[in-house]
Amino acid sequence: MVADIMHGLSAYFWSLFTGPVDLVLLVGLVGQGLFTARFLVQWVASERAGRSVIPLSFWFLSLGGSAVLLGYALYRRDPVFILGQSLGTVIYLRNLALVFRERRNTGA
Repeated sequence: MVADIMHGLSAYFWSLFTGPVDLVLLVGLVGQGLFTARFLVQWVASERAGRSVIPLSFWFLSLGGSAVLLGYALYRRDPVFILGQSLGTVIYLRNLALVFRERRNTGA
């Protein structure tokens, strides 16, 4: 039974990652790449500062990745993905608004 499950999973993943690559898949991969890059940016910035920091580029990468992935989810008609990315997009926009408001108020 376990062998059958493992065989089924391996066949599924093999077909998933060896199938044809189309423009929609490339868009989704770009969005995921942007989204993943934000963690690398945050990690490097924190290591350089010696403390946990969230640089402005983190929020822009978050927004860009979320927007691209939202478009991908809308095209794929995936309600779970659409809801998740929609909320994230709103949160990233709000954080950018807070950052720019703070900069405006402090004159930075």
